[in-house]
Amino acid sequence: MVTRGSKLIVMSLVLGTALIVGCAKRPATTAASAPAPTGTAATTGSTGGATQVTPPPATAAPQAPATTARPSPKEFVAIPELKPIYFDFDKYDIRPGDAKVLDANAQWLKSNSEQLVLIEGHCDERGTNEYNLALGERRAKSTMNYLVSQGVQASRITIISYGEERPVCTQHNEECWSKNRRAQFLVKPR
Repeated sequence: MVTRGSKLIVMSLVLGTALIVGCAKRPATTAASAPAPTGTAATTGSTGGATQVTPPPATAAPQAPATTARPSPKEFVAIPELKPIYFDFDKYDIRPGDAKVLDANAQWLKSNSEQLVLIEGHCDERGTNEYNLALGERRAKSTMNYLVSQGVQASRITIISYGEERPVCTQHNEECWSKNRRAQFLVKPR
């Protein structure tokens, strides 16, 4: 026989558990707008849903905001010397095979110091638009950080995330999705 007191205890336990555990939430993303870089990465306004980020300058000293406009992604072009790299599902870590590709890209960039580089971060279609824009940005940042660790000047690099907006393959299978999880490189003369 169930008493009123035991019902009250069970109900309290259920409500208490729900309050402690909470409910599932979507990953949080931020779309902050900031002035030109002053030592930390700054996110600029969106262009067609893409988030464009410019890395901090190479020097550690604080600087006044730059008065020159950031280069537009439309000014950059793809070249065959710089190969794309690919990522595992929901990851932004550089894989060992892709590190070799980045090493070759870094060598080319160091040999062609008159070129600015734009790193595009891309995702497959799975996930929300907001989540994929954030993941694409993390992929572009990890790629940029790797190139900087190989001696490419951070001041030459701009990153942008397109999330899932620019797929190279539109089929709905893993083989196709793996081609869309990438970082691509475009260049333009200084």
